[in-house]
Amino acid sequence: MDAPARLGNGRVAVTEYLEIDLGSETWHCRRCRHALGSARRSYKEGCLVHARDPRTLYPPEVEGERYSFAPDPTLCLLVEFYCPGCGTLVETEALPPGHPPSHDIELDLDSLRRRAASEAKP
Repeated sequence: MDAPARLGNGRVAVTEYLEIDLGSETWHCRRCRHALGSARRSYKEGCLVHARDPRTLYPPEVEGERYSFAPDPTLCLLVEFYCPGCGTLVETEALPPGHPPSHDIELDLDSLRRRAASEAKP
């Protein structure tokens, strides 16, 4: 995985839609700068969540037939995570019903802070 990109002002881009403010140690949406919570926890805790039946995205291939490429909704849901500030879709994952969201990004904030400080020195 590539190293996070510095955005300036103590902010580091982590994904297309997520950044971290190293000063306050908070996740932010890169579109609207809405704070999503502590960077020491999952950003998903600060997102709006929608669990979607996969059949709404994968219609039957033959009209009137019950066969499709959609996963069985009793076994798999598509869970979408949205920024509550602007509504940007930040992440999607396929999970069994009732399963907690994955903690997919955990960064060494102390190392990032040291690296940013060393790069700022002339």
